[in-house]
Amino acid sequence: MTKCFSKGQMNEKKRKPVPIAEAVSGFLSQHGLVKRVQQATAIEDWPKVVGDRIAGVTKALSITPDGVLFVAVTTHAWMTELGLMEPELLAALNVGRSREKVRKIRYRLDR
Repeated sequence: MTKCFSKGQMNEKKRKPVPIAEAVSGFLSQHGLVKRVQQATAIEDWPKVVGDRIAGVTKALSITPDGVLFVAVTTHAWMTELGLMEPELLAALNVGRSREKVRKIRYRLDR
């Protein structure tokens, strides 16, 4: 089925194409989401920051607007160990970052 447009409708729909990165960036800015997207980089940074051994037993899940990073952990023992390492992990996550700081890490048992 073909959709018919009046001449006026067709002109309203015509816009100059823009690169997708520019469109997404504009959308994020317009909706006040730039800081949240930048903040979410902590999730993808997690494996690089903690290294292979810890990354093998954890997974960064989400981050709240006020900087609490939620991480799934496979065992209670690792939860305890990571809790003791929190100051070092926070420092490593936040070093040289232009995004909002991660201020706390909350662990969740996830087998």
